[in-house]
Amino acid sequence: MAVERAAGGTSLIDVLDRVLDKGIVIDAWVRVSLVGIDLITVEARVVVASIDTYLKYSEAVGQVAPVSRPQSELTAHQNVIAENAALRAELAATKSAKSGRTGARRRTVEG
Repeated sequence: MAVERAAGGTSLIDVLDRVLDKGIVIDAWVRVSLVGIDLITVEARVVVASIDTYLKYSEAVGQVAPVSRPQSELTAHQNVIAENAALRAELAATKSAKSGRTGARRRTVEG
């Protein structure tokens, strides 16, 4: 089965558009050591993407502060954080109430 190529090939603008839309991350880590002693350690991360793509993915992994978001997204994010805190408090209260009842049962059985 032969591979077909598009007529006219791919232009630089098409490639650039795709890179900015999807993004490219180059992650490098280099260590130079001599007789078990680290002389140089270099860590580098190069990100090539549009600002919108970068912010979307970096927020997903917690790399960007919420200040860089538009105000409408910031409000929605704050609502999610508040809901998360309320759910955590409710879960903690449920666990403490459950452990309190379990402790009372143990005392009754042991006593």
